[in-house]
Amino acid sequence: MENVDLFKPLREIQFVDRDKVKPNDYNPNKVLEKNLKLLMQSILTNGFCFPIVVRPDFTIIDGFHRWLVSGREPLKSMLGNKIPIVVVAHKDESQDMYGTVTFNRARGTHMLEPMENIVKSLLEKGKSVAEISKEIGMSEEEIFRLSKIDREEFLKLMTKRTQRFSKAQIIRRCT
Repeated sequence: MENVDLFKPLREIQFVDRDKVKPNDYNPNKVLEKNLKLLMQSILTNGFCFPIVVRPDFTIIDGFHRWLVSGREPLKSMLGNKIPIVVVAHKDESQDMYGTVTFNRARGTHMLEPMENIVKSLLEKGKSVAEISKEIGMSEEEIFRLSKIDREEFLKLMTKRTQRFSKAQIIRRCT
């Protein structure tokens, strides 16, 4: 194999106006709105960890959904309408298409047992069902199924308050 600098794109990371970048017209990956909200939450929680991969003409090869949510508030304002990009120059458009597909397919899918272990661990750490739902984009039903705990115990977890309230005072009305 020829001597290729595999770190070149990262050495040349750029921060550009979001509006300079444009989507391609062949991306086969579609994402539900709930997953776009999860992606936004991920960026808000973890930061913008993965640059958008573009051709020299700023057409997206990988990262369309990161680009899409970067134009939504509050991200657009928080990012100052800038996004991180790396430029990859392929010999022809077919290489760009291969890149789009392989980036998406290489991310894989979540396996059941490791996801069960994550949910159990989060619950054991005292995380609320609502917090888990928000942070990893799962419905309460999905969390219940992955937790493998009985329904009664799960319902107790769901109703468990994370805040303590002060004791109420009794006020008498005089008539």
